[in-house]
Amino acid sequence: YEPGQVISVNEMFEAGDAVDVSGTSKGKGYSGAIRRHGMRRGPRTHGSKYHRKAGPMSSAATPARVFKGKKLPGQLGYKRVTVQNLSVVQVDGERNFLVVKGAVPGPKGGLLEIRSTVKTKKK
Repeated sequence: YEPGQVISVNEMFEAGDAVDVSGTSKGKGYSGAIRRHGMRRGPRTHGSKYHRKAGPMSSAATPARVFKGKKLPGQLGYKRVTVQNLSVVQVDGERNFLVVKGAVPGPKGGLLEIRSTVKTKKK
């Protein structure tokens, strides 16, 4: 294929093929550590002062810093996601669309990248 060449869907895929679908996931805004990372809640009674917080950030005087990669609150979603091994159900060359079994990332009408799968399912 040449760069910039228009490629029809039925040239690339057939029904029953396995594909990987990449796209930008739906953004869910600023979220706490419980929703974003699935951390457990703190005790809700007996004088507890943290219910939905992340807990301790680090040890005390040593190492005296928070390690890189610590799971903290922040932006949830709106990042590039790849769903692997989805099967192609139907290919329509006239209307140039592809029907895939399973969930794909992003909102309705979002831009997706579809390619032949890298990893195949083990039997």
